[in-house]
Amino acid sequence: MIATSRDPRIQLACQVLGEVQSVPDPQLPPRVVQVIDADGRHYFVKRHTDRDRYARELHAYRTWGEHLRGHAPHLIGRQDSSCTILLTALAGRRGDSTPPDSPDEELAHYEAGRVLGALHRATTMPRGGAVGASLAQKLRGWTELAFQAGLITRSEHSALSRHADILDGSRMDSATCHLDYQPRNWMVGDVFGVCDFEHMRRDARIRDFARLEFRRWQAAPRLRTAFFAGYGQRLNETEERLMDSFGAIEAATALVKGHNENDPTLLAHGRAVLARLA
Repeated sequence: MIATSRDPRIQLACQVLGEVQSVPDPQLPPRVVQVIDADGRHYFVKRHTDRDRYARELHAYRTWGEHLRGHAPHLIGRQDSSCTILLTALAGRRGDSTPPDSPDEELAHYEAGRVLGALHRATTMPRGGAVGASLAQKLRGWTELAFQAGLITRSEHSALSRHADILDGSRMDSATCHLDYQPRNWMVGDVFGVCDFEHMRRDARIRDFARLEFRRWQAAPRLRTAFFAGYGQRLNETEERLMDSFGAIEAATALVKGHNENDPTLLAHGRAVLARLA
């Protein structure tokens, strides 16, 4: 039982909920804590270290959360001074806990497609060139960082640069995107839920599929089929071709972040995606 604490997360929870009890959960990142109120209801309290990400996540819950009503946590408290938010907990289990090759895993991808489709349809804007130009600039930046760190060869640098040129000349639909849409951020139960909105912003609609494409679907195409059955719209030929260019972003960012964070798994993933693109 926590009556007083210097932790701003617990302070916020107590201010809004009264007396709370913390619940240890080794799967949660260090900046997130789970608490239970006196009536046994569960909540999550998250403290940001980056004020921009705090503002982005706060804006996402307050602005786009309405399109995910019933499938997303509710924001019930905030503390601007410490960049902390208090959220209701979603029922169910994490999407990455579903057994591989099981009907439950396939159903999770179907529901994930259905819920993301609702968000995209509510916020889609017609095709334009600004999104592609922005993504091309980001890919060129990640490519230069990877090359300077000795993570890619000159020929790989040229290949990634070609994909940046493709993005630069492409027109594509934009929508409000989650941008970390993968099973670790899904809750599977009687109702499918989505959490972690700190990356959410307007971006290319198909970018929300890239992480699943290169981390899940290529090894299990049936999950891709289930997802788009729920989404209600398959990629067209142009979007299918563009997916490789989004894979280039996935490869470059994974290599640089894996190197900077000393994460061998992320580094290996970046190299694997880069090899597939070649």
